[in-house]
Amino acid sequence: MSECRRQSLWRRSAVASVKAEGVNKFDICLVNSMSKPAIMKIKFLLIFIFSTSVVVHGQKTIQERLGYSREVKLLIIHGDDLGVSHSQNAASIAALEKGPVNSGSIMVPCPWFPEIAAYAKAHPGIDLGLHLTITSEWKYYKWKPVMGEQVKSLLTSDGFLTDGSVNLGQTAKVEEVEKELRAQIDRAIQFGIDPTHLDSHMGMLFQSAALVNTYIKLGREYKIPVLLNNEIVKAFNVQITERDVVLDKVITAQPPDFKGGMKAYYTNVLNSLSPGVTCLLIHLAYDDAEMKAVTVDHPDWGAAWRQADFDFFTSDECKKILKDQKIQVVTWKELRDKLVR
Repeated sequence: MSECRRQSLWRRSAVASVKAEGVNKFDICLVNSMSKPAIMKIKFLLIFIFSTSVVVHGQKTIQERLGYSREVKLLIIHGDDLGVSHSQNAASIAALEKGPVNSGSIMVPCPWFPEIAAYAKAHPGIDLGLHLTITSEWKYYKWKPVMGEQVKSLLTSDGFLTDGSVNLGQTAKVEEVEKELRAQIDRAIQFGIDPTHLDSHMGMLFQSAALVNTYIKLGREYKIPVLLNNEIVKAFNVQITERDVVLDKVITAQPPDFKGGMKAYYTNVLNSLSPGVTCLLIHLAYDDAEMKAVTVDHPDWGAAWRQADFDFFTSDECKKILKDQKIQVVTWKELRDKLVR
């Protein structure tokens, strides 16, 4: 079968998968022009975009457990993908120091991990968690797992992590995933990072109950909250304890939002934010030669996208919307120290 034919069949399968999930707001036509890793990323991020939580009457909300009013709007503005490149690190650090971006997560296997690890060690007050990574999605810019050949079910024939176009929930050995994730956490701690939370790069740990439970198991073991919402909990029948943190909403932009303009998208997100605890996932980098090379042939989540995120979330307009909407930023560190430890 030709590569063109395989691509066509794969895209039709992806469209059917997205339709089967009942997502009416997603522009199905867009799928036909996208790469396999991009489609996989969308599929697993959809579980976040349309998620809301249901509060049982009489049960304390997360904001109340933190000491806030039930009606308060708490927001984590969270920069993903630190460690991918110097551009990503530099822009994320600038945004974290300027505000209102107040959290980020680090990819341990990536080439620029030592730079952001040194920053994290020197600035323990900055809220930084780990973006647990079992994929390497860019065309030419690749990385290998911390455990190398010991986790062969995560590797391509070239020895790199896969690009996300395969369902690791079916192909990866759970014991190897756990070994790799544990190695990433231990390596971060070894480099002086005090992780405030764990989350999943490209949502790859949300592909099977076994992967989700491994992710949660490690969070509990290390006493670090993991990014969860009710959709994930329900989809995989997760047994929640009082030490687990289940957010009200997790929101992130998708390709149609980028095409429509990030300023308009984020303005609408902030103006329509509901009471509860929301995590807004963004990607901060400069649209420079380095980031353009990293993301070549990959406009979705590419260099221009990341520059647009940086521009909005370092703007006075963003700060004004937060103030006008009475949105209070909160960190994963606060959630960890008050609810988990």
